[in-house]
Amino acid sequence: MITGKTIVLTGANSGIGLETLKLLVQGDNKILAVDLNTDKLAGFDQNKVIPMQCDVSTPENVDKIFETAIEKLGSIDIFYANAGFPYYELMDYVNWERIENIFKVNVYSPIYSIQKYIEYLNGRPGHMAFTVSAIGKLAMPGYTLYSASKFALQGFQQGFRLEMPKNVKLTCLYPVATDTGFFKKAVEGQEDKVIKEKPFPVQKPTVVAKKMVKGLEKQRKSVNPCGLFTLAQILFAICPPLRNFYWHLEYKKLERYEAQKAEK
Repeated sequence: MITGKTIVLTGANSGIGLETLKLLVQGDNKILAVDLNTDKLAGFDQNKVIPMQCDVSTPENVDKIFETAIEKLGSIDIFYANAGFPYYELMDYVNWERIENIFKVNVYSPIYSIQKYIEYLNGRPGHMAFTVSAIGKLAMPGYTLYSASKFALQGFQQGFRLEMPKNVKLTCLYPVATDTGFFKKAVEGQEDKVIKEKPFPVQKPTVVAKKMVKGLEKQRKSVNPCGLFTLAQILFAICPPLRNFYWHLEYKKLERYEAQKAEK
């Protein structure tokens, strides 16, 4: 169990972040819980959980997170940049702002956060964490921009490990599709559209959160909650046609989703 720590957790109001928060409050920790929405955070012990409503997509707001954490927590032992969001769509449009929006949250914000964290630590020991995602290792049809953002974060963490200061530990989480509001978020603003077929395989957020908290406790470099994905990576490397067949099945799901949209 993680206990006696001061922790910043972004994306804390739902999904993996919320389930992680539920586990962290079991220890004697003090947590700054950050999200665009904070409605689900009000029920926690306010002596342990400090809700902060914040959009992490700007440097000014990330600066505010650090300022608030130092003011309310006194220190930051663990900074877990978990916030992120997807799109589910065909890449059949031209829209610079849409590309920029997803990269601001999924890539710029966690990278800027670790820069700020290292500056804050000033040589003291600290622990940073990212939710990268399995899709940062294997792209998926329908999630092209999301995949691109997670591949970027994966590339960053890989390169950063070669040069990061020794006082910093970095843990990266690689969940497969997780049964959360993630898929509703993927079509947000399009209430008539529902993702009926999620990518295979799908895990429960409680399972992912338990493995992530254990990874944080052990200060592991990476946490891979789904053994099937680990096995699939090996099989796909040995037999690329197997990977192509998997992609074919997932693309058929996208085709059915697009057909469903056309019927509305």
